Amino acid sequence: MPTIQFRKTIAGAALAAIAALAFADPAAAVPMPADPRLFDQDVTSAVIFSDIDNGFFTLDRANGIELGLRGILRFDADNQSTNIANSGGDGSYTFEAGVAPGGFSFAKDAPTTPVWSFLFSVNSNYDGNGDVLSAFDYLLELDADPGAGTSYFAFDPINLESADHGLGTNATPKNGKATATGSADYKTKIDTLNVAQNGWNYEFFNDPPSPLANFDPKVAGVYTIRLSAIERGEIKTVLASTSIDIKVSPVPLPASALLLLGALGILP
Repeated sequence: MPTIQFRKTIAGAALAAIAALAFADPAAAVPMPADPRLFDQDVTSAVIFSDIDNGFFTLDRANGIELGLRGILRFDADNQSTNIANSGGDGSYTFEAGVAPGGFSFAKDAPTTPVWSFLFSVNSNYDGNGDVLSAFDYLLELDADPGAGTSYFAFDPINLESADHGLGTNATPKNGKATATGSADYKTKIDTLNVAQNGWNYEFFNDPPSPLANFDPKVAGVYTIRLSAIERGEIKTVLASTSIDIKVSPVPLPASALLLLGALGILP
């Protein structure tokens, strides 16, 4: 099984600090005119932050920038991490509703930990026509509404004081990440490197006042996650943008329950 270093790095004061970096109005960014996404792709580098296999990313490649998102079954029935994406081939990833069997060590048996997580990859110079990570602003939007609407928690996941991202270049091998040792080292790395990757769970973002404070992994629905790279300046021009839908399906009833409901005439 792959080993994934997921940690709750965004909580309390850290969450408040990130919230302060959020774009006040994500809609103020100029949208791209057409859907540029590529489905079920490998990222240009390797998956450098863990030993997860490459593949199943929903990408946008534009203006020298490659952005990738994908879903992953973070907790199987044995509470182990997997490579399973359950991709629909259209930017959707489907997982059953429910709470992780054991969850993370810091939140053992937490009722707010879903079985799924999402991965993101930022490559600010995938083809030699981009720049270093810190040359751009970014916007990661996490939908908190399981219904047809959206309620986003939005922030820049790269231009932070520090983060535990896997950092590197196009030549960094699988699970060959560099990680920052502190704020100064993180700043140096995003000023010189072009790849940042991580895997995050909604559990990491559910501290108030986040819109995800009321997130319930047992509720079926659709959660849209969007990642954009934005040119700095008075006009916030979107240079690249990708998005995925995490489709949370109801847990199927066991056969015995279906038989009972059928006997009672409840099923159609």
